[in-house]
Amino acid sequence: MTTKLVTLTSAIALVTSAAQAEMNFNRIASFPVVSNMAAGENTALETSSEIIDVTADGMTLVYTDSPLGVVGRIDITDPANPAPLGNVALGGEPTSVAVIGQMAYLGVNTSESYTDPSGKLVTMNVATGDITSECDLGGQPDSVAKSQDGAFIAVAIENERDEDLNDGVLPQMPAGDLVMIDVANDALACDTLTRTDLTGLAEIAPSDPEPEFVDINAAGEVVVTMQENNHIAVVARNGSIVNHFSAGAVDLENIDATDERGALLFTESQMGRKREPDSVKWLDNDHFATANEGDYEGGSRSWTIFHKDGTVVYEAGTSFEHALVKIGHYPDKRSDAKGVEPESVTFGTFGGTPYVFVGSERGSAVGVYDVSDLANPVLQQILPSGIGPEGYVTIPERNLLVSANETDGLEDGAARSHVMLFEYAEGDAVYPHLTSEGMDALTGWGAISGMVADDDGVVWAVSDSFYGYQPRIFKIDTTQAPARIVDAIDVTRAGRPAQKLDLEGITLDGEGGFWLASEGRTDRLVPHALYHVNAEGEIKDEIGLPMELEAVKRRFGFEGITKIGDTLWMAVQREWADNPADHVKLVAYNTATGEWGAVLYPKTTAEKGWVGLSEIVSHEGHVYFVERDNQHAGEAKVKKITRVSLDDMTPAPLGSELPVVTVEDVRDLIPDLSATGGYVLDKVEGLAITKDGQAWVSTDNDGVDDHSGETMFFRVDLEETSGT
Repeated sequence: MTTKLVTLTSAIALVTSAAQAEMNFNRIASFPVVSNMAAGENTALETSSEIIDVTADGMTLVYTDSPLGVVGRIDITDPANPAPLGNVALGGEPTSVAVIGQMAYLGVNTSESYTDPSGKLVTMNVATGDITSECDLGGQPDSVAKSQDGAFIAVAIENERDEDLNDGVLPQMPAGDLVMIDVANDALACDTLTRTDLTGLAEIAPSDPEPEFVDINAAGEVVVTMQENNHIAVVARNGSIVNHFSAGAVDLENIDATDERGALLFTESQMGRKREPDSVKWLDNDHFATANEGDYEGGSRSWTIFHKDGTVVYEAGTSFEHALVKIGHYPDKRSDAKGVEPESVTFGTFGGTPYVFVGSERGSAVGVYDVSDLANPVLQQILPSGIGPEGYVTIPERNLLVSANETDGLEDGAARSHVMLFEYAEGDAVYPHLTSEGMDALTGWGAISGMVADDDGVVWAVSDSFYGYQPRIFKIDTTQAPARIVDAIDVTRAGRPAQKLDLEGITLDGEGGFWLASEGRTDRLVPHALYHVNAEGEIKDEIGLPMELEAVKRRFGFEGITKIGDTLWMAVQREWADNPADHVKLVAYNTATGEWGAVLYPKTTAEKGWVGLSEIVSHEGHVYFVERDNQHAGEAKVKKITRVSLDDMTPAPLGSELPVVTVEDVRDLIPDLSATGGYVLDKVEGLAITKDGQAWVSTDNDGVDDHSGETMFFRVDLEETSGT
């Protein structure tokens, strides 16, 4: 393989239209928690970052890692370059953490069964990792909170239900309760442990309260959510109940409530959906916010601000979920359950503005709300997070927000668990890169694959087989920032959405329509094929593979399509049965004569996993490709744009010896994929080049299934050096 270098200047067009000098949150770093494992440890073990807090000086993060049974520590002296400080074993499963000064107070579950729950609260010196004190809690702890003066700790003793017993129906004894313990001289005063009985309060399973989350206001009052019971209580420091009330219900309209149909249809409703709040956070001494994940019979996909007397001050309803739909973060496979599942909520004042941060567990994003007016919060930003954000901590004195992302993709081949850091600073908001905001109808999207550029700043894109019952062509206006989807065209047969398509490529037909390439999925009876569609998306012609290709095809087929004269060229992602190792076909089909041919592309040898082609685009005497491996984050080695001279693109007949083209490296995309502080995404799948040489690159977010949902859509300017 001959490798030449073509220079490329970069202009990543990822910004919103915010005015310069505006203050925004942007991600500055991502820390893979597996890096906290000691040298020689088995990094193939599952890890997780769940609940997180920070030392008083704002320099060290402390997070719980339930799968490993440890607490992890991260040095953020330089927040853009977080450094591992290692793990500390706790003799059980850590469930929550609160830090006072330099001491971490950790709830640890030691239960042997649901019917015999046990746990302890331990104190750890963050700097040394020494366990300095512990108290028996007499039950299974969930959430831990510190009082604002550092005088005491509150613990929600959940004694959680067994969801496999009697279909998880409550009651399941023993009941949970609320524990409070004094702190003195950096240690727990175990003899001060008091319990507050929470039985008899809720309408749902009153004999079996299951406290989920606690927080403490400046007056020393503890708010506790009982998620499954759909109930909230406010408890004084002396253990007396100040108030308690049902969390209530919400009517949800214009939602997708049907799973496994492979389409985003926001036309359904769920009336009287119980909130079932998970996390809770005081905003002042009288008001608190809840994230209404649901876990038992409800889940309102929303977040709420309550007065402590039980009055609802603000209800988000479906607005948060709809905002995530528009930026491609809607998890369709969770439609019949709880949608985007708001699970986490926290609060902080930055630059004089009070903000509530709402985390979507399934949408893997963080909503940033200005709550200057508690009755009318304003969604200012949505930040991309890792998979399954679980816990947050704000560090206003350092202008930092931190998210701990629970899901570890070890078994699924997805990204590992990460802690992510965001900085509040002057500048434009970097995310989202692509949105359907402004369309007349609520339009969901995801799994963006092949792309092609048109005139007037338009890029056309297709979504892949994840939305198998809703194949679509998206019209993207790249002259706006962020780029905007302005039309969604259904691909149809006889007026109905076409099925059995795996669209991975799109190119203009020169007549107002498109040619589409379907990769094919032999495991799903999806054929490898080409489709000619008109401007309305109606399939006018279908071209199947010739016998010579049918005989050697494998699952990983056409990824991208481009048109040169009368000839369509398709890049085959990986080797088919008759290919030499590390060589893939570039297949040609002449639309005028019906003749097929091919050449061979020599791809990079994979260090891990596999390397393949994900796109093909012709431009100014060359054909450009996206070549990538299937690795994430630090394992990613090959994410690049390459090109081949048109002179090399002379197809030989199928079945004959195929010529091997000469490939030039154009651009290493790993720096671009790292530019926004996240881990390197694996699926760079879209490339579109305008007539003036601007290239748009996009990533496939897998329909937010075992994926954070993050889509990168950015611009690079091609400047070819002479003599190449």
